[in-house]
Amino acid sequence: MTTDPLSPYAAALGAHLAELHPALEAYFRAVPRGQVGVGHGVFERVGCRNRVVRVLLGPVLRVLERRGAVYAGWAEGVPFTVRNRDDGGRSAERTLHLPDGNWTMRDRVRPLPHGRIVDRLGRDGVLAAVFEVKASEGALALHSTRVGLRLGSRRIRFPRCIAPRIRLIESVGDGSGLQRVALTVDVPLLGRIHEYAGTFRYDIEEDA
Repeated sequence: MTTDPLSPYAAALGAHLAELHPALEAYFRAVPRGQVGVGHGVFERVGCRNRVVRVLLGPVLRVLERRGAVYAGWAEGVPFTVRNRDDGGRSAERTLHLPDGNWTMRDRVRPLPHGRIVDRLGRDGVLAAVFEVKASEGALALHSTRVGLRLGSRRIRFPRCIAPRIRLIESVGDGSGLQRVALTVDVPLLGRIHEYAGTFRYDIEEDA
């Protein structure tokens, strides 16, 4: 008899997985083989709010958008769908249903030793970040310790003094039963260059 592997989040948290809200504990366990985790919700905000930063970083953000890593614009009240699968790591697709069409961000998370994960975003893992994973008052908290960018066959690690600082909190809303996700990306001197925040409802379904 085979058993489903641990998700990278469960592997990183170990016994601390039980400190999460029960809905989050279920979310961060492995999705069983042959099934897919599906969430439907709304992002209150997503993208880069600061117009000056969007102009300064526009060419880079647009390349990352084309590679399925980062949404380059700014939008509010955006419906989205997330689909999670586990197969030795967690693969996720988050599709934003924008007024001018759908855009999908893809990433793959794998476990690392010492309570960490690595998240590779976009086609060919154009962006990668190492995160420390913690349970905090029933929520899951991630904060980045390393961030890198792939250019062709080379991967460049940002020096700590200029590296983006990425923080993500997954929690459960007050009585609504909805799951809440909030991510921020801040860069020294530039400030906030990317963020998203929203709520969604999540279920496990048979994988078509």
